Amino acid sequence: MLNLNGITVRLGGRVILDRATASLPQRSRVGLIGRNGAGKSTLMKVMIGQIDPDEGECETPRAARVGYLKQDAPSGAATPFETVLAADVERDALLAESETCEDPDRLGEIHERLNTIDAYTAPARAARILVGLGFDEEMQGRPLDSYSGGWKMRVALAALLFSQPDLLLLDEPSNHLDLEATLWLENFLKTYRATIVVISHERDLLNNVVDHILHLEGGKITLYPGGYDAFERQRAERLAQLAAAAEKQAAQRAKLQDYVARNSARASTAKQAQSRAKALAKMQPIAAAMEDPTLSFAFPSPPELRPPLVTLDMASVGYDETPILKRLNLRIDPDDRIALLGRNGNGKTTLARLIAAQLPPMEGAMNSSNKMKVGYFTQYQVEELDTRDTPLEHMTRQMKGATPGAVRAQLGRFGFSGDRAIQKVGSLSGGERARLALALITRDAPNMLILDEPTNHLDVDSREALVQALNDYDGAVVVVSHDRHMIELVADRLVLVDGGTAAEYAGTLDDYTDLILRKGGENSAGSGGDAPKTDRKADRKAAAEAREKNKVLRIAVHDAEKAMEKLTAERSRIDRAMFDPASAGPQEKDLTMGELMRRRGDVEKKLEAAEARWMEATEALESGMAA
Repeated sequence: MLNLNGITVRLGGRVILDRATASLPQRSRVGLIGRNGAGKSTLMKVMIGQIDPDEGECETPRAARVGYLKQDAPSGAATPFETVLAADVERDALLAESETCEDPDRLGEIHERLNTIDAYTAPARAARILVGLGFDEEMQGRPLDSYSGGWKMRVALAALLFSQPDLLLLDEPSNHLDLEATLWLENFLKTYRATIVVISHERDLLNNVVDHILHLEGGKITLYPGGYDAFERQRAERLAQLAAAAEKQAAQRAKLQDYVARNSARASTAKQAQSRAKALAKMQPIAAAMEDPTLSFAFPSPPELRPPLVTLDMASVGYDETPILKRLNLRIDPDDRIALLGRNGNGKTTLARLIAAQLPPMEGAMNSSNKMKVGYFTQYQVEELDTRDTPLEHMTRQMKGATPGAVRAQLGRFGFSGDRAIQKVGSLSGGERARLALALITRDAPNMLILDEPTNHLDVDSREALVQALNDYDGAVVVVSHDRHMIELVADRLVLVDGGTAAEYAGTLDDYTDLILRKGGENSAGSGGDAPKTDRKADRKAAAEAREKNKVLRIAVHDAEKAMEKLTAERSRIDRAMFDPASAGPQEKDLTMGELMRRRGDVEKKLEAAEARWMEATEALESGMAA
């Protein structure tokens, strides 16, 4: 069991963790979540002993081996396979000792221990982990220095998983992974027989892997049982109770203040007033639900253009006269929502750069609308922001000739209003920098957005806001992402980049997931290669229509759930006002009993209608997916 007892951490004069307390069950799989900048990484560094808390202590079981994914990637001439094997320090030491040991008794102890820790199966286990994270046999034998930073971080993750610590701590492990590797990691963690604490904003990972959510907010931590969806439901109930308690306390405080003001000067009631003043001073305020008004995404509407925006006709694209992708045939219309699927290294970013006109076609043809503007987002843009400048200075440089009001308005669409617009970029979180980069690339209302891993460093709430903004956006969207939740809600066309080309994927995202996990490969695109082209075209059309229908139904389910949540909270407020008028909120306090009853009836009808919509959409979605 991992115990966090009253942990307080102050950094730069600011309280990051404030008497944070929780007990994590043994062998639990815990998702550590919270808004960007809330202090998740700080709390994890306390767990591994990298940061000493100002107050409190972190208790871990004695002799427990703690494994933490470091942010500095391994390097050197060693290969990924050698690096992963070397992560098991005990195995390495025992094997080295066995080569020189001449004491038969000690040699027997060494071999017994090597058998206990499965040392002789370690090479096969290391290879399986590396394959799962995208390294084929040839890649496992290349030196680390031949890889990019992202691939080196995969090696670091593989080494950590191979070492099998008793407490496994992962800080956003999927940031450097593609969808395929993320799915493999999920399956690995599901069967990992030790305690796991993972910082992640991947809704699917948090639902599929963890059995507890540790929520960090305002320096405090709260442990919830279940995955992310269960956490959302429990937290909504808790916030409703908190709001009711806060309203009741506010009414009580107002009564005490009124009594003290009216009776302090009178001798006969001065003592009672003094007593109530003391009670008022000791009353601890109930914290209201924390809302971030800066959490905002709103893409400007582009001017309307005739379709198609882009067509590729047997195009090839690559670097230094070496084509990476060939035989590309693709059409993108103004209302398209396309997700590019495929392993990292297969050419998704190359295709995105071709569509964005950053790379010319080597062969074939690419035609695009003359008036088309493209907003292209990559992580490099986030990293290249000048940390010494403010969002306002960045945007002013990009929007030359624009009025200060127009510059401020564009920043405001992405949550940079008021003083936040003049805050140094160096003090912004990773998620805030990503929002600024999105604001910069959409400054001239592009007709197409090409987003390459836009959710890296965005917390769960920010990802939901981005999904909503993309669904409200009037232009075309091409997205590369390992976030399945985002792909499901945004994309209505899937394009698989594989085997040196790119083609429409006829199945759903679930089909592709099954294909990756080797559970449904026979249903993948391209199976039944002898089928007539007209049949495949009809299949693609039917699959696209099914995806669109399922997308609409998922949105309907989500909207109905939100409506039910809001109406249930409103009904609870009305009930409190009817049975305890003193606790009535500002919306109900002036209403008569008859008006309250009529309003409750209206809310009840709306709630029944929302429940009916939810039931209808849920049944339709389930039947459609079953079909």
